[in-house]
Amino acid sequence: MPELLVDFITSLDGYGAGEGWPGHWGLAGPEYLASLEEDPSAGYLLLMGPTTYRLISGVTGDGAPGTEGFTGQSKVVFSDSLEEPLSWPNTRLVTGDAVAAVADMKANGTVAMRTIGSLALCRSLLRAGLVDRFRVSVFPVITGITGRERIYDGYPDVALDLISSTVFDGRIQQLEYAPRVLDGPPNATTHDD
Repeated sequence: MPELLVDFITSLDGYGAGEGWPGHWGLAGPEYLASLEEDPSAGYLLLMGPTTYRLISGVTGDGAPGTEGFTGQSKVVFSDSLEEPLSWPNTRLVTGDAVAAVADMKANGTVAMRTIGSLALCRSLLRAGLVDRFRVSVFPVITGITGRERIYDGYPDVALDLISSTVFDGRIQQLEYAPRVLDGPPNATTHDD
């Protein structure tokens, strides 16, 4: 069964963007940018919602650093508001229930998938138990006043088992986890030290 990777970039305080801040908060150094080009998930089928589609297809066309490989990748955008033909090459439009479509893609497909942005889509896929890996690149900024797009609002409780961690450019942490959606907080246990 193909895996599904949810992939986020975030400020330390959990925002996906900040008003007036450049992409990657202006901190994407050479190691981080090289990792995007060498990323083994670069061959994955990219999944996104309509807002991310509009944003990323626009900055890709403008040549923003770190977006060069997106155009050649196969992409699916889940939307009832967009119409075909889509302007971004290699993009397929899927209307209707995104969770059901992704469940079918996992059950009957052969290509691994990864999300890009698309907070509501990621939240729905995680709640449905479809996410195999959860990767977060944490940028060392706090955007308390200017922060936009709080990533984890509305999420269920989730336990995260660490798979790997990497530091890029001496400042950007990339953490990869296997997620387990919880019914609620785990039972408290006492530890004798």
